[in-house]
Amino acid sequence: MANIVPFFTIIPLFTAFAISLLGRIFKNAFIHTLSIVSQFILLVLSLLSSVLLHRFVDGKILVYKIGGWIPPFGICMVLDGLSSFMLVTVNLLAFFVAIYSLNYMNKYTDKPKFFTLFFLMLTGMNGVIVTGDLFNLYVFLEIASIAGYALVAFGTEAEELEASFKYAVMGSVASAFIFIGIAFLYGFVSTLNMADMARILGTKTNQWVLPFVSALFFMGFGLKAALVPFHAWLPDAHPSAPASISAMLSGVLIKALGIYALARILFNIFGILPVYSKILMFLGALSMLVAVVLALSQWDLKRLLAYHSISQIGYIALGIGLGTPLGILGGLYHLFNHSIFKSLLFLNSGAIDYAINSRDLKDMSGLRERMPITYHTNLIASMSIAGIPPFNGFFSKLIIIIACIQSGYITYAIAAVVGSLLTLASFMKVQKFAFLGELKEKYRDAKEVPLAMQLSMVVLSIICITGGLLLLPSLRYFLDNAVNVLLDGSNYANRVLETALK
Repeated sequence: MANIVPFFTIIPLFTAFAISLLGRIFKNAFIHTLSIVSQFILLVLSLLSSVLLHRFVDGKILVYKIGGWIPPFGICMVLDGLSSFMLVTVNLLAFFVAIYSLNYMNKYTDKPKFFTLFFLMLTGMNGVIVTGDLFNLYVFLEIASIAGYALVAFGTEAEELEASFKYAVMGSVASAFIFIGIAFLYGFVSTLNMADMARILGTKTNQWVLPFVSALFFMGFGLKAALVPFHAWLPDAHPSAPASISAMLSGVLIKALGIYALARILFNIFGILPVYSKILMFLGALSMLVAVVLALSQWDLKRLLAYHSISQIGYIALGIGLGTPLGILGGLYHLFNHSIFKSLLFLNSGAIDYAINSRDLKDMSGLRERMPITYHTNLIASMSIAGIPPFNGFFSKLIIIIACIQSGYITYAIAAVVGSLLTLASFMKVQKFAFLGELKEKYRDAKEVPLAMQLSMVVLSIICITGGLLLLPSLRYFLDNAVNVLLDGSNYANRVLETALK
């Protein structure tokens, strides 16, 4: 069963090269077919691996030994509850974004290049999630990041190129912090295998290097996750990118390259310490409040959504930072929920831009009349992000708030409630100015977006409505297995090394 694991990087990498080599020859039909089939296979594999891992694998972990070399002597790929959870999240969203892009990318000039970069970015994200080697994590992170820089600039207008340049500069700074941290850590433990690192660190008494490396990782992965105060690149990058890429950047890229990687290192390699928890919680609460206040004053729809991405990442960091079973459950659950509703909001913004060629809320009015599907799906996503019951965002935010209260962090609980109220106010503004009121004369000819774009938006809105079902006992394993990996801490080392020897 471990042979499934490398296909999460092989399939998107093969698809990227096939499209780049053959896309111009066989045109759109080939690109569309290969993209959707490849992404569907990835989604099925991720769902299948999650079920098989839970039901049939002792210890809930699979280790694939590249070249047959046993770690730590060889490179390995690891599939456990947390990586399985992230793979489902990433590939579920990527599938619907790929469907949405079939029509949406007609606005742009070069579909082969777009889908090539899209699948390279997906290769990087999947690689970060399944790798068991810290240097390979860095390599896959760079693959995803460089593809992301190019996709932000895909429109090639001055605004896109400037935003991409800022993103590339900040991303390169983040990568430098991460690389230096890995170099120091390698010099200290003489191994790059993550499990072996955790094992060796558990035996060393004078861990002088950890505070310095931890600071580098907080800055590097904090930049990748766009946590305040490392967030400056994101409000420029998201409005400039095509809507489908904004959905990927906000929905999964900043989580896979930032939150997931940081949580994996802090919990499973270093072993979570109280000081790490406090830093994560503080950065989370700061991001929640600062970003949502900045969002309130925005009139560019995609820029407003970008600030809300930073705010919602704060909830995830707060929940995981608590380090309690309930807190981690809330943080990971909100990670999944945010991937769905925030991506839906960006797809909605793309639908509006596709129909009327504008992102300025002051310039819109009454679009509900001409775009009923977009209106209703946007309303559902807005209620979800604001934490209104019975939508999925309500349950994950409630769990985080309860976890804060249980742990005695009343101030953080209040901050989470205030953040939700301000989020609701912000999206009431969006609904009022974009969809309600009288339709302007210049938009009389506006019409609903093509069927493929509608399909993605409708399915994601259905997941927003039914997302609370993940808390049912029969489905709860999807979250619980991921939570247990982080709670297991540096025992991750024993589980990986023992499994590799079987």
